[in-house]
Amino acid sequence: MASDMTAYKTYEVSVPFRAGTDGYASYRIPALVIMDRGTVLAFAEGRVASSADWGDIDLVLRRSTDGGRTWGPLQVVSRNGDGTAGNPAPVVVDGGRIVLVQVHSAAGATEDRIRGGEVPPADGRRVWVQDSDDEGATWSTPREITEHVKCPEWRWYAATPGHALQLRHGAHAGRIVVLGNHSLPPSGADSGTEGKYNGGHDLLSDDGGATWRLGYVDDNPDGYVNVNETTAAQLPDGRVYLNTRTDAAAPGNRADAYSTDGGASLVKPFLRPQAGLVTPVVQGSVLHLDRPGARRRHAAVLRARGAGPPGPDDRAGQRQRGRHLAHGSHRGRPAGRLLRPRATGRGDHRTALRDG
Repeated sequence: MASDMTAYKTYEVSVPFRAGTDGYASYRIPALVIMDRGTVLAFAEGRVASSADWGDIDLVLRRSTDGGRTWGPLQVVSRNGDGTAGNPAPVVVDGGRIVLVQVHSAAGATEDRIRGGEVPPADGRRVWVQDSDDEGATWSTPREITEHVKCPEWRWYAATPGHALQLRHGAHAGRIVVLGNHSLPPSGADSGTEGKYNGGHDLLSDDGGATWRLGYVDDNPDGYVNVNETTAAQLPDGRVYLNTRTDAAAPGNRADAYSTDGGASLVKPFLRPQAGLVTPVVQGSVLHLDRPGARRRHAAVLRARGAGPPGPDDRAGQRQRGRHLAHGSHRGRPAGRLLRPRATGRGDHRTALRDG
């Protein structure tokens, strides 16, 4: 393995967020977008007191005008008092406007309490959206869209993590697609925190983020594939490829699905686990690479896989974690190569590889 590791190309790296700086104990849930003129926007949750997923959390941003080599001062984009404003899901739409979906909850609304039905809806997970017309320098006041994109019976709710996407070609070109996940109320003696009550969905907008509705919903509590944090990319043939985290009975910790109608529905539910895609139970990210001259049937998809303790089936261990480039038409399991062998937590991709 050591000889293989020395063959990897070295890429330039910068760090937009460091724990313990700018008044935040930690930063989590990153998302990246790149403007047409090259400005890079890095979003994250700025967690004030700890690395916990709940409490005093602000949605923060740093901007780079030199391709991500250096970063400007930290900006607070959205704040929810002493509660949580997080799960940034940004996308750059036609014309250069940035649409930013996010989720808010009260300070004491932990995920277990929400899933257990102990938090009233007003303090639970609620969905908001902002936009910027000046590459993230200033932002509109957040407006709530919960009633349009969250079923009343759902308890937990999160967007992405990672960037959203605007479909670029096909019958639904221009549509904004934001991936999300939620939990169902439990049955019997269950508490609601069990993984089988996880579900996935997406949010759709066909008017640049002015109005929103739900697209597909996949939340079958059979315990085989538990759809959770999901990421997506549009393939050259117009399909949307979706890849999700799962911690259920199915082999492996990833599963995937496709949509042929712009995210409104799935061709089949997330029934195909990817046992060969070795990863711990954590969020991932996928990005289609629009490589000049590439054949349409052989798209390249960049995948980020987080790191954590190896599971019982993680025979490849740390060697499989990091950034991978997969080639193929996404029929069956595409071949791939490791771009960057690195242990990571949550991550996001938004890049253009100019050197192939």
